[in-house]
Amino acid sequence: MSVVDVHTHMLSHAWLDRYKKYGPPRYTIAPIKGGYDAMHEHGAPFLTITPTMLDYAARIKAMDEVGVDVAIVSIGGPSCYFGGEEVSLGTARIINDDMAAAQRQYPDRIRFLATLPWQYPNVAVAELERALSLGAVGVMVLANIQGAHLTDPAMAPIWQAIDDRALPVLVHPTNPPGLDEMAMQKYNLIATVGFVFDTTLAITRMVMSGFLDKYPNLKLIAAHGGGTIPYINKRIDIFHEYMATSRVDIETPPSEYYARIYYDAVVYQMNALAACIDIGGPSHVLYGSDFPHVTGLMRPLLAQVDSLPKDQRDQIRGKNAEQIFKL
Repeated sequence: MSVVDVHTHMLSHAWLDRYKKYGPPRYTIAPIKGGYDAMHEHGAPFLTITPTMLDYAARIKAMDEVGVDVAIVSIGGPSCYFGGEEVSLGTARIINDDMAAAQRQYPDRIRFLATLPWQYPNVAVAELERALSLGAVGVMVLANIQGAHLTDPAMAPIWQAIDDRALPVLVHPTNPPGLDEMAMQKYNLIATVGFVFDTTLAITRMVMSGFLDKYPNLKLIAAHGGGTIPYINKRIDIFHEYMATSRVDIETPPSEYYARIYYDAVVYQMNALAACIDIGGPSHVLYGSDFPHVTGLMRPLLAQVDSLPKDQRDQIRGKNAEQIFKL
């Protein structure tokens, strides 16, 4: 049974050059404790740059050591969401071209998720078509686009194009709005708490707004085990039942929508993995690692999946991903 990693990242030197050129003053790179450089937003670190992020040969070696067969790579934050339209589109094209080249170099090991300039829907739809022609097997989107919600009507053309093709979409967190107000600069609170909040809010807004009724063919993958959704989904159902303000756009209990969403296994404790299986069933959980981030623990996360009963294990290791990504 193949092992497919659906949540794993790569950068490129060309992308880093554009980040350094067009990102400031909002986005910068500076050293942090531990000997690495990190990306910062408004002075707050949110992504540590590791050498393997820029080296596909090292990635393949690491996959071999753990027993991961296929990696579906994507870019992390801030993706291409900086600069004006020309810069953002150009950056997306650079990312997609680089990942497509890696897929051609390692055709049995690498697949990639398309990067799109979501701030500019007209050119984003065209770039989606181009990325798919290069071999993209789905799309990656950050949980907020420079503070804009994913259900913003301006993004409807992109979602419609994705829904028409029934593509998988990894919804990945980034820095939530309000970093200063929430004092998240210290203690790495962006990554530990902010990221799971960002995913939870984005996916729950999609559910509560009727978004999944409008786009029924979407295969949404909620990163990091869906944030806190498996933990609070019953609470959301209760509020939907007893408070009319939660039933503005949907009458169906939210948990029925949550059961349609896919959850990656990038969680670091078995009870969290069990909660993902409980909400979506074993057919809606996918192995992921977050490699090569410093917390991208391929081996321990795969070991958790391997400790499950055989039928659940085999689905989560690779069968589910092979089905939705048509591998």
